Amino acid sequence: MKHIYTLAALICVLAFTSACSTTKPAIQKSCNEKAITLNTPSGNIYGTVYLPSAKKPPVVLLIAGSGPTDRDGNQPRVKNSSLKLLAEALCKNGISVVSYDKRGIAASHAAMTKEADLRFESYINDARAWIDLLAKDKRFSQIIVAGHSEGSLIGMVACEGNKNVSKFISIAGSGIPADEIIKEQIAAQPQQVKDVVYPMLDDLKQGKTIPNVPAELGALFRPSVQPYLISWFRYNPQSEIKKLSMPILIIQGTTDIQVPVRHAELLAAANPLAKKVVVANMNHVLKDCSSTEQQAQLATYTNPDMPLNAELAKSVVEFVKSK
Repeated sequence: MKHIYTLAALICVLAFTSACSTTKPAIQKSCNEKAITLNTPSGNIYGTVYLPSAKKPPVVLLIAGSGPTDRDGNQPRVKNSSLKLLAEALCKNGISVVSYDKRGIAASHAAMTKEADLRFESYINDARAWIDLLAKDKRFSQIIVAGHSEGSLIGMVACEGNKNVSKFISIAGSGIPADEIIKEQIAAQPQQVKDVVYPMLDDLKQGKTIPNVPAELGALFRPSVQPYLISWFRYNPQSEIKKLSMPILIIQGTTDIQVPVRHAELLAAANPLAKKVVVANMNHVLKDCSSTEQQAQLATYTNPDMPLNAELAKSVVEFVKSK
């Protein structure tokens, strides 16, 4: 089963440079990791629950981003363990975390049906089902939903009107619809490329399928994936976050080359309940990187030993524990 990639995620990871710190952190184990399973009609979705020693801790449901990103924040050729590092950092501070492989990804591969049947709502409904499962779990005092990248939009929609969720966290989440993101990503391409791709995106935005897709664009616009794109393009993150009536934390790094700080500003402006935290020199995989140069960035995308940005973990812990 192939999955949807943004053009930025299709970049081949080739080189390492010294522009970003790659110091290996000391490993400390202060929480237990256990398997957790969500049963769905189309198959099981598998995850990990991080359990601190504290009794009745709050639990953060951590939702991964786009493409074949697993519960740890990794992809087949891109391993940085960003989400695993975040989960471990929260657990060390007395906060439980549940992260999971989305349907069709890694251990949850068998839960995927036909690609043509997949919709953005499939991921939203799975997140809601996880919330329902955690609400019945007596080990936890409250549920906080946190989404990274595309997981931010999935999470915020899953939180809408959900009384089981007390807080929402957006980490490197987009502030504009997905079709506009793709347009931004190919803005630097030759005009002849934009002349072909932009109208196709516009058709999908209007709910129209594209009958004849050029072979070179099949990875993004193949017929079986078009229904998913149509469902995804309907959601405007600014409109969705506006519907939330709970405390919100929006975190964005200044050296994120996939989601600019402007997106965090748009999200924060859409809901007066939102607190915005802009983290200096944090990139899209939540690592320290002072450069936005592509080769320097890619070095952090493939280094699971590189530590998590410290300010990120601190801000999330403070928000989760705040009254």
